[in-house]
Amino acid sequence: MKRILGILSLFVMSAAGAADLRGNVSLNITSDTAAAAKNIAMTEARRQIVTDILGQYSDKDALNLALGEADDNALNALIASTEIDDEQASPTTYSANISMTLDADAVRTWLAEKGVQNWLPDADNINRFVVWAELSSPIANWVELNDIARRENVDVAIKSINGNRLMFDLPMSSRGTFTIAVREGGWHYANMDGALRIWK
Repeated sequence: MKRILGILSLFVMSAAGAADLRGNVSLNITSDTAAAAKNIAMTEARRQIVTDILGQYSDKDALNLALGEADDNALNALIASTEIDDEQASPTTYSANISMTLDADAVRTWLAEKGVQNWLPDADNINRFVVWAELSSPIANWVELNDIARRENVDVAIKSINGNRLMFDLPMSSRGTFTIAVREGGWHYANMDGALRIWK
């Protein structure tokens, strides 16, 4: 009977301005054989790393739903490389530090296919940042945000609209001035895993 003893630690590293898609887990697994325990460890590590990394760059509720429906083959297709350190095994146990790097193109394709809103940067928008805007009066607030963007001479690129919630991106160089401008316009703001959340 297989038994997962526990995932001991998870470290996900992020860098400013770009998505760091590398994660690491340390775990100890017991099963009928060391080989079976290793297979379980790889499966658990893969799912945990994908969950925690993409949770930084996407709508977590939608992501969790998509992950709940994803089998191991689907998640394996998102992995670009795997490294294993401090590997130890007994007849029925396996432990190791497992690092995995996600494939950015595969991840973006998968998220799009599953309809998961995300702000994962790519080669074309790595110098842009995402804004999540919660609109109390959608039309009036959107006109106001466009006026602010026009005054600051920045280009607004809408990514998605969901009810009164709008996601768009702006040039990274304009983040400071745009944040000041929305604050002076009476908007509240907060950092959200690298994205800017604003509401009024």
